[in-house]
Amino acid sequence: MLKYLMVGMGGFMGANARYIVDGWVQNRVGPGFPYGTFVVNVTGCFLIGAFATLALRLAWSDEWRLLVAIGFIGAYTTFSTVEYETLRMLVEGARWGSAALNVAGSAIAGLIAAYLGVVAARLLMSVRH
Repeated sequence: MLKYLMVGMGGFMGANARYIVDGWVQNRVGPGFPYGTFVVNVTGCFLIGAFATLALRLAWSDEWRLLVAIGFIGAYTTFSTVEYETLRMLVEGARWGSAALNVAGSAIAGLIAAYLGVVAARLLMSVRH
């Protein structure tokens, strides 16, 4: 039962964080491109890279993995939203360039962010010792 509670608590926090971050970004840059979703996904990639590296190096318990990686980050990131927003770009306005930028940009920026998360976690670990 504890496993479900950990995932659920993390999911609750991650879903709310996603809502807050997405809305904040979208309100600042305006409509036309799903910048909020993009920022959420890239920061989520950074978080999973950092968390996974720290969890492995510090031998954190499975409860932390359930709370943070599966619960929080799983609810925070939005791959299905990326795909839906991309489809909307194509169907509603045949904006092929924006759609391609959304898919490729999300994948490339996400990969870079995950790498930077790993690097940040390793740097944090080297400062600790």
